[in-house]
Amino acid sequence: MSTLSPARPAPPESRAASAAPPEPRAAGRLRRAAARLTPADRSVLWLYLLTRVSLWITAHFARWLFPAQSGTREAAPVLAPFQRWDANHYLHIARDGYFPAGSGPWTSGWDNREAFFPGYPVLLRAVHTVVPDWTAAGLLISFVAGAVAVLALARIARAYLPEGEAGHRTAVLFLLSPCAVFLAAGYTEALFLAFGLPAWLAAMKHRWALAAVLTTLGTAVRVSGLFLAAAIGLLFLLSARAGGGRRTWRAAGWTLLPALPPAAYSWYLHAHTGDWMAWKHAQERGWYRTFHTPWEAWANTWAGAFGGTQSTGYAFMFQAELAAMLVGLALVALLVRRRRWPEAVYVALSLWALGTSYWYTSVPRATLLWWPLWIGLAALSLRRPWFRTAYLCVAAPVTTLVALTFLTGRWAG
Repeated sequence: MSTLSPARPAPPESRAASAAPPEPRAAGRLRRAAARLTPADRSVLWLYLLTRVSLWITAHFARWLFPAQSGTREAAPVLAPFQRWDANHYLHIARDGYFPAGSGPWTSGWDNREAFFPGYPVLLRAVHTVVPDWTAAGLLISFVAGAVAVLALARIARAYLPEGEAGHRTAVLFLLSPCAVFLAAGYTEALFLAFGLPAWLAAMKHRWALAAVLTTLGTAVRVSGLFLAAAIGLLFLLSARAGGGRRTWRAAGWTLLPALPPAAYSWYLHAHTGDWMAWKHAQERGWYRTFHTPWEAWANTWAGAFGGTQSTGYAFMFQAELAAMLVGLALVALLVRRRRWPEAVYVALSLWALGTSYWYTSVPRATLLWWPLWIGLAALSLRRPWFRTAYLCVAAPVTTLVALTFLTGRWAG
């Protein structure tokens, strides 16, 4: 009878060869994050990617078909269509700072760059250390931030609406909205929404600390973050009064955190200019944002749109401003009617800030930040199937024209 001898242990080299290589930490985090995505989330992200491809194709053809000068035989650089207007301001701030070489509002020809909050330029400078091209760095920020934003928007929609298709439908209407091109350019809309929408989602779940931190990041990017902070503060009060208990009231201090970035930025500007509200005064000098009553602002914008005082390009822009303002007012009225007080406060504060200048500026872009609008339109389209068809038939050409207007350098008239 033979006995079996125990198997010899494999040599260290064999064990090392048979063992799986350790997974990089970053790859492991991405894999775990992807595992948390539901099929509905993946569908929304796939839609987002397809719309980005569509926009990049439009930008590519625009630089060939609509050159800055007629008769040119060479197209503009690949990324040139995206580096326009505010994107240049952010680039200059990220590259040179707010007051390079002692220049400032006291300098002739000053570009009023202090009107822009520092959150986006700081991130742009950080990404630029990895991505050498400034425009590409800005586009990467908007690409990643836009994905986070549209995913959060779809999740908010699913929390509001019972229909299973609510998230996807909201994302479709949002990504095909007239000013959707600004989500892809080196502007702050995508980054702000990447903080603001998850903040609202956290507040809906009563995760007040997380909501406050995300809103604080949003206030570092845009002054609109303060409007979001007011809405979340009101949501906190309503939740606490509805029976949140002592533990809920203990979280009240978090609602004050979003005020820190604007306060710190005002302190920084005062140290360099002697003016606590230098960012506001820069907006007044550069963008006619001096205070006027709402009816004066409406009358001045109406004159620009239909009074024959502007070229056709500028007149069209003023017409778009009026249309967006009417949409915003209707949205506030609907939110008040349905007693959605926090959302109504958020949109109303945005309208007040934009509707009390000499004339309206950037109201169409602001519609991207009104998430109740896109959820409301999605709800209407789910109840009235014809509305989706009507919306897409109108939005598709308008969105394309606005994108071409921006990408060819004709946005401001």
